[in-house]
Amino acid sequence: MPAHTAVLRAAVLSYNMIFGGLGDVVLLTAWLFWFRGALVLKFLEGRAVELPAWDGPGRPLLFPCQTTHTRFFPKKHSFSYSYLLVGIPIGWTGAAGGMISNDEHNTGVKGWYSINAADYLERGNGHLGLRGKLDAYLESQSIDASKYPYAYLVTAAKFLGYHFNPVSFWYLYSADKSLAATILEVNNTFDERRMYFLRPNDDAIEPIEAPENEASTSDSQTYQPNDLKPLRQTWPKDFHVSPFNSRKGAYSLVAHDPLLPDMRGRGPINSTINLISSKNDAKLVARVFSEGDAIDPTEMTVLQQLRFLAGWWWVGFVTFPRIVKEAAALFFQRKLHVWYRPEPLHTGIGRHADNIERQLEPLFRRYLKYLVEQSPEPLVVRYVPSGIADAQAETIKSSQARTAPSLAVEMEFKVLTPAFYSRFVYYAHDFEAMFCELNENNTIWVSKPELLPKLVIKKQPPPLLQTTSYLDYGYFTAIKNMRRRPGRIERPLTSSQTGTTTHPQKDIRGFRLSSMDGYVLAHEDTKARHVYRDSVLKLFVADRIAVGSVDILQLEHWFLKLLLAWVAMS
Repeated sequence: MPAHTAVLRAAVLSYNMIFGGLGDVVLLTAWLFWFRGALVLKFLEGRAVELPAWDGPGRPLLFPCQTTHTRFFPKKHSFSYSYLLVGIPIGWTGAAGGMISNDEHNTGVKGWYSINAADYLERGNGHLGLRGKLDAYLESQSIDASKYPYAYLVTAAKFLGYHFNPVSFWYLYSADKSLAATILEVNNTFDERRMYFLRPNDDAIEPIEAPENEASTSDSQTYQPNDLKPLRQTWPKDFHVSPFNSRKGAYSLVAHDPLLPDMRGRGPINSTINLISSKNDAKLVARVFSEGDAIDPTEMTVLQQLRFLAGWWWVGFVTFPRIVKEAAALFFQRKLHVWYRPEPLHTGIGRHADNIERQLEPLFRRYLKYLVEQSPEPLVVRYVPSGIADAQAETIKSSQARTAPSLAVEMEFKVLTPAFYSRFVYYAHDFEAMFCELNENNTIWVSKPELLPKLVIKKQPPPLLQTTSYLDYGYFTAIKNMRRRPGRIERPLTSSQTGTTTHPQKDIRGFRLSSMDGYVLAHEDTKARHVYRDSVLKLFVADRIAVGSVDILQLEHWFLKLLLAWVAMS
């Protein structure tokens, strides 16, 4: 089910439950009968596939929780909401009581709350499984994964295919099953992600206690942690999460082991994250903690499952609306300053690519490969894409590097945001494109920027527009002319260093074609040329008549077609 459809249905159902009359009672009763029938069906589906019993440490568990946020300055603001977390041991796969599922082996098991490996850590590559992705991440951080043979993931799982997951906790355990490290996986509302690997540090900042009158508390029992020495760590803030906080300052975490003792426990969840300002003042404290016993779904009856789902099904759907509500209060009531989103640093993960960016990425990859292979220098470039699920990093070698590997110089070229692909085609000159996107707009990161001239400066001028296809000639002539025209372009970006907004410069000097235009015409097949020219022209036209939005351009296109049809019928 699409996310917006699920949220809309949840909102309509909530309205009916609260404000409905007799007719709504009938609808609600019918829905409950359907819900119970669907529950039984899903319950049976979850057991349709026989899987080996899990004999490792930890168990799949449901954690009814509460989350509280208290802001101390520049204006005080607090809120408290119910929150549901799901925990699974890494390595476990299957369906626990038809409630929690992790189908890494594509066996067809189902659960109401599902966890998909592709949704965690680096984007895509779900075939690796959670353990494979965890090991790959640890290796990328130069960490020996064998030191952490056991792991437990606590997250907001998908319900009916939808979830909004601000933070996930990876608890890493040593061979003696004691908590040795934590990975904090943070997602912001801009679809960006940052992972923090945190080891214990006894010198970390102590947690800030919010005054009782600053945050509402649950009427139910607040569960106390079951260990006396939690994991503590403090680290610099380098990821944009809230528009009301800059990317400066620091975070501190206090996380209690939910599986004490020896990974046999069942909570409670108790984690506190503090935001410390750049002037070392306590700015915000956020907590998530259990408000009831953890639940083993394999011990639940069908009636207990029905009651649990009836009480918690809506919580995941309202997480994002609740964030929007609190943001509106901070902006309109508290009058807080808004920090515009900078592009993520090379330590983070950019958002998912849109349709145009997905089409341009493979073309840019092949163009970069062409540049490297044609370079007279012994270059080795490791290209890391952004925003494309399951797109792999690729190591590209020039002909000189292959014949003389001892002389090769290596460089990593990492795209930080898929916006780079749609911005690159605006430039007529590669050197200008790389310089602006690297130093001003921060859409790419290069490990050795001094090697870029060896890659993009060419002895030959951009090619003439030569093609045997009249259609290609017309399209690329339009692209050349529209690129030459000065003016504002779509998708301005804010520099993470200076805070200023900049734009790629359109060529006004009458050059023939960009180098990438020439490459596409000379080396790509008909289908690829069609994809490239359509994508570029959509961007250029949208910039002129649709405020830079291809989606709005599509709406205008459909409106024009409807208008012409109406005129023709009239």
